[in-house]
Amino acid sequence: MLSETVLLWSAFGLITATMFGVYLWRFRRRHAADLERKREAERLGIDRPAAQYPFIDPTHCIGCGACVAACPEGDVLGVVGGTAVVINGLRCVGHGRCEEVCPVGAIEVGLGDLKSRADVPQLSECFESNVPGVFIVGELGGLALVRNAVAQGSEVGAEIARRIASRDDGAGRRDGEILDVAIVGAGPSGLAAAAVCVQEGLRHLVLERESSLGGSLLHYPRRKMVLTRPVELPGWGALEREEYSKEALLETFETMVRDTGIAIRFDAAVEALEHDDEHGSQHMVLRTGTDKVRARFVVLALGRRGTPRKLGIPGEELPKVMYRLIDAASYSDRRILVVGGGDSAAEAAIGLGRQPGNRVTLSYRREKIVRIRRKNQEALERLIADGAVEPLFSSQPIAVEPRSVRLDVAGQGEVEIPNDDVFIFAGGVPPFGLLRSLGIRFGGESEGASAGAHRPGRETAQRGNVVSSPPENYKS
Repeated sequence: MLSETVLLWSAFGLITATMFGVYLWRFRRRHAADLERKREAERLGIDRPAAQYPFIDPTHCIGCGACVAACPEGDVLGVVGGTAVVINGLRCVGHGRCEEVCPVGAIEVGLGDLKSRADVPQLSECFESNVPGVFIVGELGGLALVRNAVAQGSEVGAEIARRIASRDDGAGRRDGEILDVAIVGAGPSGLAAAAVCVQEGLRHLVLERESSLGGSLLHYPRRKMVLTRPVELPGWGALEREEYSKEALLETFETMVRDTGIAIRFDAAVEALEHDDEHGSQHMVLRTGTDKVRARFVVLALGRRGTPRKLGIPGEELPKVMYRLIDAASYSDRRILVVGGGDSAAEAAIGLGRQPGNRVTLSYRREKIVRIRRKNQEALERLIADGAVEPLFSSQPIAVEPRSVRLDVAGQGEVEIPNDDVFIFAGGVPPFGLLRSLGIRFGGESEGASAGAHRPGRETAQRGNVVSSPPENYKS
């Protein structure tokens, strides 16, 4: 009897020790891998906060790894030393799922270190710039995703309606030339703001420089999947799926405009924005070529794409050089160079690499691509392994010739490759001149603005970027 008891307890102890040993081995292996990824990220400079960013409170984090598993982008987070840490901060696109699954509320997704960001305007908690009455929503404010854009536009529309209702004695609305709200841009954020204006009975007008609505979505490749996550379109209905194709989303917005009666003027590029001296400084005037629009409030939903950024190299003016790809299927049996290291470049290389007969080379100035979405990374790696895409890292084009391209490649010097088409994805030159002409401040610019990073509350992780210094553990 005693021997059986000893045997049972020995077996139980052996099983327990084995299970604990396996757990400990896996924990140490994961810790070592995350630590190595963290060191590599620090070396590449991709761990620091830039735009949307998961802030982790180490005093509450229990190191369970739920946030790591929930992140759709794969390697934004890791667990080092028993605490969740940001590894690839530049890869965060603001899903916020890490924040949702954290069992102890130790994560908030907000805007990162804006002190040195000359490309992000200073905004209040309600997305108002330092110029009273001028609001900035969507990508121009620093956050991506359709969900964030719709939420910001909706909130700004409601804020403007509240202000008008609280102080309006009718005097400001007697002049028929003056709108309550002028909205620049017919993307998701601009349309959401306009839909709230319709709900609240505000006189509004959306000014869109393109001939159709959609904003930045218009420039996406055909059939590109767009992340939305479930979101409510004000006055219309819900986008209930996690992803929509570009075409389906644009069709939804067109239906929303028809159903709600949003007022849009197309082919109306705003060239100047200034105080309305004729009607008092409490009004603004927006000039669109031969026309002008006056409004009590202005919502800038311009996006960040702006004019494509050029490389400034000889031959860039050749017709074979392009800055966006609409339909990859129209290219086959071509020798193609794709320049860039972001999602747009990766998606172009993926789409072109899948077409028959194409020889695609991807040139990027850094030693590896670190900023793209997880599914793009995986698809690109498969095409590279299959030989459909040839990566040329640590390289920069130096000249485009009619039938070739010359590049400066680290360790090899100047390299010339045969070429039929060049696609450059070096980002865009956003319309910051328009904002600065009005006196809107960016990043750490003073007067009276504090500098650092904004850490918003959980209920709207896309709030303004009035900035304050981040905790020490968020600094690199």
